[in-house]
Amino acid sequence: MRNRKKIAEHRSGVQLLTGRIRKAMAVYHFCLSRRFLVLLMVLGLISVGFRKLPLFNTNPKPVMIFVDSSHRERVHSYVRSVLARECRPSFTRKKIEALYPTSSPVAEPFLQKNSNLTEQMFKYPPPFGFLDMQHKLKKVLNVMPVSTSEKIGGHGCRRCVVVGNGGILRGLELGPLLNNFSVILRLNSGPVRDFSRDVGNRTTIRMSYPEGSPKHWEDVDPQLQFVAVVYKSVDFNWLHAVITRTRVSLWDKLFFWQKVPESIPLDPSKFLILNPEIIRETALDLLHYPKPKQRLWGWDQNIPTLGVSALNLATYLCDEVSLAGFGYNLSQKETPLHYYDNLPMTTMLKQAMHNVDRETVFLQRLVAEGSISDLTGESSTTSS
Repeated sequence: MRNRKKIAEHRSGVQLLTGRIRKAMAVYHFCLSRRFLVLLMVLGLISVGFRKLPLFNTNPKPVMIFVDSSHRERVHSYVRSVLARECRPSFTRKKIEALYPTSSPVAEPFLQKNSNLTEQMFKYPPPFGFLDMQHKLKKVLNVMPVSTSEKIGGHGCRRCVVVGNGGILRGLELGPLLNNFSVILRLNSGPVRDFSRDVGNRTTIRMSYPEGSPKHWEDVDPQLQFVAVVYKSVDFNWLHAVITRTRVSLWDKLFFWQKVPESIPLDPSKFLILNPEIIRETALDLLHYPKPKQRLWGWDQNIPTLGVSALNLATYLCDEVSLAGFGYNLSQKETPLHYYDNLPMTTMLKQAMHNVDRETVFLQRLVAEGSISDLTGESSTTSS
C-alpha cells in the first residue's frame, strides 16, 4: 500500500510540474507572439508614415509655370548648338579622369551572369557595395539573360542627356530637342505621357530603386532598359519578383518605405543591375565623401543623389554628357520641386540623406570646366 501511495504521489507531482511547465510555455509563446505582432505593427506604421511624406508623393499633378519666351528661345538655341557641333569621342569620361586623377574607374557599369564579381564590390553594404549579399546577387543574375554586346544608344559617337525631374523643365518645351540625343536617361518615376512637350517621350534608360519606380508604366520606347539600383537587401527580392513575374511577399513589403510596383512590363532581357562601384566612385572619388558607416537609422549625408550617380553612369555609356532638369534652388521657396507636381522647393530641406551643397560644387565645377553641358542652366544642385 505504501508503495502504491508513493507512486500515486509521485505521479501527481509529475503532473503538477508538467502542468506548470505547460502554463509557462504558453505564457512564453503568448509573449513572443505579442512581441512579434507589436514589431509588425511598428514596422507597418513606419512604412505608412514614410509613404505620407510629401517628398515621396509621386502622383503626377500638372502645374502652371510662366516661362518668358525669350528665355525659352535662348535655352532652345543653346541645346541646338550642343546637338549641332561635332561629337567628341570619350570626351566627358576623359575630362572626369583628368579632373579627378585619383578616382578608380569602373570596368563594368552593369552586372550580369558573366560579369567579373570583384572583391571591391562586396567591401561595403548597399548602395556602395553588396557586402554579405553574394547569394542574393547571384540568385537575381541567374534569372537575367545575358545582354548582347551591342552598345546602348547604337554605334558611333553618342551623346547622353540625363533628364532630371526638376520643376525648371516645366514650360521650356524642350521635348522635341531632348528626343534627338542618342541616349536619354530618366530617373525614378519621372512621367512622360502628359509632359512630352517639356521632357520628350523617348527613354533609353530608366534608372530607379524599388520605391522610386513608376507605379503606372508609361515608357513605350522599344530600346528602353531598366537599370535597378540596390539600396538594401530586400531590393534584390523585389527585383527577382518583377523579373520572374511573381508576387512580392507581404513580409518584404514591410521593409519598403513607400509602395512599390507589383510588376514592370518589360522582357527579362531589358533589366540591368547597376554596378555599386558606380555609386562608390561617385561618393568617395568624385564627391570626396568619407567612407560609409551605417548607422542604426540609415546613413550619414554620404549617399549621392540618383541624379549625380546617373551622371557618372552616363560618362561610361556615352562620349558627351548633358544634363536637363537639374536644380534645387532653395532660395526660390515656392518654385515647384518637380516638373510634374506642386511640391515646393523647400521640401528638399526635410531630407537628411543627401548633401546637396557638396553636389552643387561638384556639378558647377564640371560645367565650368566644360566637361558636361547643363542644358537648362540650373545645376545649382542635383535632381532626384
